[in-house]
Amino acid sequence: MTPAEPSISRIGYEALDSPDFDATLTRATLRDIARANQYLGGRSAVIYGITRLLDERATGSLTMLDVGAGGGDIACYVARKLSRKGRKLVAATLDWHSEAARMCQSRSLPALVGDARALPIADGGVDLVVASQLLHHFSRDAAIAILHELTRVARLGVVVADLRRAWLARLGIWAAAHVLRFHPVSRRDGVVSVRRGFSSRTLRELLLAAGVVGTVRKRPGYRVVAFWRSRRAHN
Repeated sequence: MTPAEPSISRIGYEALDSPDFDATLTRATLRDIARANQYLGGRSAVIYGITRLLDERATGSLTMLDVGAGGGDIACYVARKLSRKGRKLVAATLDWHSEAARMCQSRSLPALVGDARALPIADGGVDLVVASQLLHHFSRDAAIAILHELTRVARLGVVVADLRRAWLARLGIWAAAHVLRFHPVSRRDGVVSVRRGFSSRTLRELLLAAGVVGTVRKRPGYRVVAFWRSRRAHN
Protein backbone atom coordinates (compact mmCIF):
# COMPACT_ATOMS: atom_id res chain seq x y z
CA MET A 1 0.00 0.00 0.00
CA THR A 2 1.40 3.36 -0.96
CA PRO A 3 0.13 6.00 1.48
CA ALA A 4 -0.62 9.63 0.89
CA GLU A 5 0.43 12.54 3.03
CA PRO A 6 -2.02 12.90 5.95
CA SER A 7 -2.96 16.38 4.72
CA ILE A 8 -4.58 15.04 1.55
CA SER A 9 -6.40 12.04 3.04
CA ARG A 10 -10.11 12.32 2.40
CA ILE A 11 -11.47 10.73 5.59
CA GLY A 12 -9.63 9.89 8.78
CA TYR A 13 -6.02 8.87 9.14
CA GLU A 14 -4.29 5.48 8.93
CA ALA A 15 -0.93 4.65 10.45
CA LEU A 16 0.51 3.55 7.11
CA ASP A 17 -0.24 6.99 5.68
CA SER A 18 3.14 7.99 7.05
CA PRO A 19 6.25 6.54 5.37
CA ASP A 20 8.02 7.04 8.70
CA PHE A 21 5.72 4.69 10.60
CA ASP A 22 7.54 2.35 13.00
CA ALA A 23 9.14 -0.54 11.08
CA THR A 24 8.00 -3.28 13.48
CA LEU A 25 4.40 -2.04 13.46
CA THR A 26 4.53 -1.62 9.67
CA ARG A 27 5.41 -5.30 9.30
CA ALA A 28 2.65 -6.34 11.70
CA THR A 29 0.08 -4.21 9.88
CA LEU A 30 1.12 -5.43 6.44
CA ARG A 31 0.90 -9.04 7.62
CA ASP A 32 -2.65 -8.35 8.81
CA ILE A 33 -3.52 -6.79 5.45
CA ALA A 34 -2.24 -9.92 3.72
CA ARG A 35 -4.48 -12.08 5.90
CA ALA A 36 -7.43 -9.82 5.16
CA ASN A 37 -6.66 -10.15 1.44
CA GLN A 38 -6.65 -13.91 1.82
CA TYR A 39 -9.84 -14.32 3.85
CA LEU A 40 -11.86 -11.21 2.98
CA GLY A 41 -11.71 -11.03 -0.81
CA GLY A 42 -8.73 -8.82 -1.60
CA ARG A 43 -6.79 -11.42 -3.57
CA SER A 44 -9.78 -12.75 -5.48
CA ALA A 45 -10.83 -9.21 -6.43
CA VAL A 46 -7.49 -8.62 -8.16
CA ILE A 47 -7.41 -11.95 -9.99
CA TYR A 48 -11.00 -11.32 -11.15
CA GLY A 49 -9.86 -8.18 -12.95
CA ILE A 50 -6.70 -9.74 -14.36
CA THR A 51 -8.43 -12.76 -15.85
CA ARG A 52 -10.83 -10.45 -17.65
CA LEU A 53 -7.97 -8.57 -19.24
CA LEU A 54 -6.13 -11.63 -20.52
CA ASP A 55 -6.84 -13.84 -23.50
CA GLU A 56 -7.05 -17.35 -22.05
CA ARG A 57 -5.79 -18.77 -25.34
CA ALA A 58 -2.59 -16.74 -25.22
CA THR A 59 0.70 -18.20 -24.03
CA GLY A 60 4.05 -16.82 -23.00
CA SER A 61 5.28 -14.86 -20.01
CA LEU A 62 3.89 -11.62 -18.64
CA THR A 63 5.31 -8.80 -16.56
CA MET A 64 3.36 -7.06 -13.80
CA LEU A 65 3.93 -4.10 -11.51
CA ASP A 66 2.04 -4.14 -8.21
CA VAL A 67 1.77 -0.50 -7.11
CA GLY A 68 1.24 -0.09 -3.39
CA ALA A 69 2.24 -3.72 -2.98
CA GLY A 70 2.58 -3.88 0.79
CA GLY A 71 4.31 -7.13 1.68
CA GLY A 72 3.89 -8.62 -1.79
CA ASP A 73 1.10 -11.10 -1.04
CA ILE A 74 -1.04 -10.03 -4.01
CA ALA A 75 1.83 -10.29 -6.49
CA CYS A 76 2.72 -13.78 -5.28
CA TYR A 77 -0.90 -14.90 -5.40
CA VAL A 78 -1.40 -13.66 -8.97
CA ALA A 79 1.80 -15.41 -10.07
CA ARG A 80 0.59 -18.71 -8.57
CA LYS A 81 -2.85 -18.43 -10.13
CA LEU A 82 -1.52 -17.66 -13.60
CA SER A 83 1.07 -20.42 -13.30
CA ARG A 84 -1.75 -22.94 -12.88
CA LYS A 85 -3.12 -21.70 -16.20
CA GLY A 86 0.23 -22.11 -17.91
CA ARG A 87 1.23 -18.43 -17.84
CA LYS A 88 4.50 -17.33 -16.29
CA LEU A 89 4.32 -14.00 -14.49
CA VAL A 90 7.35 -11.91 -13.62
CA ALA A 91 6.13 -9.51 -10.95
CA ALA A 92 7.78 -6.41 -9.48
CA THR A 93 6.50 -4.26 -6.63
CA LEU A 94 6.48 -0.62 -5.60
CA ASP A 95 5.55 0.87 -2.25
CA TRP A 96 6.17 4.03 -0.27
CA HIS A 97 7.46 2.07 2.73
CA SER A 98 11.02 0.75 2.74
CA GLU A 99 9.88 -1.94 5.17
CA ALA A 100 7.33 -3.12 2.61
CA ALA A 101 10.11 -3.33 0.03
CA ARG A 102 12.15 -5.50 2.38
CA MET A 103 9.16 -7.81 2.91
CA CYS A 104 8.72 -8.12 -0.86
CA GLN A 105 12.42 -8.86 -1.32
CA SER A 106 12.13 -11.64 1.25
CA ARG A 107 9.60 -13.21 -1.16
CA SER A 108 12.14 -12.89 -4.00
CA LEU A 109 10.16 -10.05 -5.58
CA PRO A 110 12.01 -7.10 -7.15
CA ALA A 111 10.99 -4.14 -5.03
CA LEU A 112 11.07 -0.39 -5.59
CA VAL A 113 10.48 2.35 -3.04
CA GLY A 114 8.66 5.24 -4.68
CA ASP A 115 5.58 7.37 -5.20
CA ALA A 116 2.61 6.03 -7.15
CA ARG A 117 2.12 9.49 -8.66
CA ALA A 118 5.51 9.35 -10.39
CA LEU A 119 6.31 5.76 -11.30
CA PRO A 120 9.95 5.13 -12.28
CA ILE A 121 8.85 2.99 -15.23
CA ALA A 122 8.92 3.77 -18.96
CA ASP A 123 5.71 4.19 -20.96
CA GLY A 124 4.29 0.72 -21.59
CA GLY A 125 7.13 -0.74 -19.56
CA VAL A 126 5.13 -3.63 -18.07
CA ASP A 127 2.27 -5.75 -19.36
CA LEU A 128 -0.06 -5.47 -16.35
CA VAL A 129 -0.35 -2.92 -13.57
CA VAL A 130 -2.22 -3.63 -10.35
CA ALA A 131 -3.19 -1.25 -7.56
CA SER A 132 -4.97 -2.95 -4.68
CA GLN A 133 -6.43 -0.86 -1.83
CA LEU A 134 -4.34 2.08 -2.90
CA LEU A 135 -6.61 4.83 -4.22
CA HIS A 136 -8.62 5.31 -1.03
CA HIS A 137 -5.52 6.76 0.63
CA PHE A 138 -5.46 9.74 -1.71
CA SER A 139 -7.37 12.90 -2.49
CA ARG A 140 -9.36 13.02 -5.70
CA ASP A 141 -6.70 14.97 -7.60
CA ALA A 142 -3.91 12.69 -6.40
CA ALA A 143 -5.93 9.59 -7.26
CA ILE A 144 -6.50 10.93 -10.78
CA ALA A 145 -2.74 11.47 -11.13
CA ILE A 146 -2.16 7.88 -10.04
CA LEU A 147 -4.67 6.56 -12.57
CA HIS A 148 -2.79 8.43 -15.29
CA GLU A 149 0.47 6.85 -14.16
CA LEU A 150 -0.96 3.34 -13.96
CA THR A 151 -2.31 3.68 -17.48
CA ARG A 152 0.92 5.19 -18.80
CA VAL A 153 3.15 2.28 -17.78
CA ALA A 154 0.74 -0.54 -18.75
CA ARG A 155 1.19 -2.24 -22.11
CA LEU A 156 -1.86 -4.51 -21.83
CA GLY A 157 -4.05 -3.25 -19.02
CA VAL A 158 -4.69 -2.09 -15.47
CA VAL A 159 -6.59 -3.50 -12.50
CA VAL A 160 -7.63 -1.28 -9.60
CA ALA A 161 -9.21 -3.06 -6.65
CA ASP A 162 -10.40 -1.30 -3.52
CA LEU A 163 -12.79 -1.47 -0.61
CA ARG A 164 -16.49 -0.84 -1.11
CA ARG A 165 -17.87 1.68 1.33
CA ALA A 166 -20.83 0.37 3.36
CA TRP A 167 -21.79 0.28 7.01
CA LEU A 168 -22.00 -3.51 6.93
CA ALA A 169 -18.45 -3.59 5.60
CA ARG A 170 -17.29 -1.49 8.56
CA LEU A 171 -19.00 -3.88 10.94
CA GLY A 172 -17.58 -6.86 9.08
CA ILE A 173 -13.96 -5.70 9.12
CA TRP A 174 -14.24 -4.77 12.80
CA ALA A 175 -15.53 -8.26 13.68
CA ALA A 176 -13.11 -10.09 11.38
CA ALA A 177 -10.14 -8.14 12.74
CA HIS A 178 -10.97 -9.34 16.25
CA VAL A 179 -11.59 -12.95 15.18
CA LEU A 180 -8.30 -13.02 13.24
CA ARG A 181 -6.50 -11.29 16.13
CA PHE A 182 -5.19 -8.38 14.14
CA HIS A 183 -2.89 -5.87 15.77
CA PRO A 184 -4.89 -3.02 17.43
CA VAL A 185 -3.52 -0.59 14.83
CA SER A 186 -4.81 -2.84 12.03
CA ARG A 187 -8.22 -3.13 13.69
CA ARG A 188 -8.61 0.64 13.86
CA ASP A 189 -7.21 1.28 10.39
CA GLY A 190 -9.43 -1.38 8.82
CA VAL A 191 -12.54 0.55 9.77
CA VAL A 192 -11.02 3.82 8.53
CA SER A 193 -10.11 2.14 5.24
CA VAL A 194 -13.70 1.09 4.63
CA ARG A 195 -14.93 4.60 5.43
CA ARG A 196 -12.50 5.89 2.80
CA GLY A 197 -13.61 3.32 0.23
CA PHE A 198 -15.66 3.68 -2.93
CA SER A 199 -19.06 2.84 -4.27
CA SER A 200 -19.20 1.54 -7.82
CA ARG A 201 -20.50 4.94 -8.90
CA THR A 202 -17.77 6.98 -7.23
CA LEU A 203 -15.02 4.76 -8.60
CA ARG A 204 -16.52 4.97 -12.09
CA GLU A 205 -16.70 8.77 -11.81
CA LEU A 206 -13.04 8.86 -10.76
CA LEU A 207 -12.04 6.83 -13.82
CA LEU A 208 -13.96 9.16 -16.10
CA ALA A 209 -12.31 12.19 -14.51
CA ALA A 210 -8.95 10.58 -15.35
CA GLY A 211 -10.03 9.96 -18.93
CA VAL A 212 -10.17 6.20 -18.40
CA VAL A 213 -12.86 4.04 -19.97
CA GLY A 214 -13.01 1.01 -17.73
CA THR A 215 -15.36 -1.63 -16.38
CA VAL A 216 -16.33 -1.46 -12.70
CA ARG A 217 -17.70 -4.46 -10.82
CA LYS A 218 -18.71 -5.24 -7.25
CA ARG A 219 -17.01 -8.30 -5.78
CA PRO A 220 -17.49 -10.42 -2.64
CA GLY A 221 -16.07 -9.15 0.61
CA TYR A 222 -17.31 -5.61 -0.09
CA ARG A 223 -14.75 -5.07 -2.81
CA VAL A 224 -15.00 -3.03 -5.97
CA VAL A 225 -12.81 -3.67 -9.01
CA ALA A 226 -12.08 -1.58 -12.10
CA PHE A 227 -10.18 -2.90 -15.09
CA TRP A 228 -9.34 -1.55 -18.51
CA ARG A 229 -7.15 -2.41 -21.45
CA SER A 230 -4.39 -0.08 -22.56
CA ARG A 231 -4.67 1.67 -25.90
CA ARG A 232 -1.39 -0.07 -26.75
CA ALA A 233 -3.13 -3.42 -26.44
CA HIS A 234 -5.48 -2.44 -29.25
CA ASN A 235 -2.72 -1.29 -31.59
